[in-house]
Amino acid sequence: MPAEFADFGEFVQATLPGLLRYGHALTGNPHDAADLVQTVLEKIGARWSYVQQKTGDPLAYVRRSMANAHVSRWRRTRRENLVADLPDIAPHPAADPFEHEPLWQALRNLPPRQRAVMVLRYYEGLSEAEIAEALGVSQGTVKSQASKAIASLRVKLKHGEGSEAG
Repeated sequence: MPAEFADFGEFVQATLPGLLRYGHALTGNPHDAADLVQTVLEKIGARWSYVQQKTGDPLAYVRRSMANAHVSRWRRTRRENLVADLPDIAPHPAADPFEHEPLWQALRNLPPRQRAVMVLRYYEGLSEAEIAEALGVSQGTVKSQASKAIASLRVKLKHGEGSEAG
């Protein structure tokens, strides 16, 4: 794939819609997905010649970077943020079309690594070996994370707990 794209702009133009869909599946909403894609592409763009020459597959490298950045962001922000004063007016975010979809809710409540494995396997159609390479983990880790995620999804969907915090 490296020879397929003449420059970074061409790569972004060709892959952006798929990267945004992948980011949406990882983060659970389109706004965080756009932020994630932008952050990763900014870093990749600065090192495009290296990425294109050394990685063998820039798209897989970008996906792996997105999954890693998402997990890192989740780890940094999962702690509760306390504020001194409550805002006068509560913000009203745009409605997510998948907000009330039980499978989507259950998927969103999975831990980031499990969600990444599920998205790469069932949304992107990657093999266990490709997922392991994309996430920088062993195939055994991919198998165990997928098994845990599927078990969790089954329980949550069976009991209608997709929207509860997990």
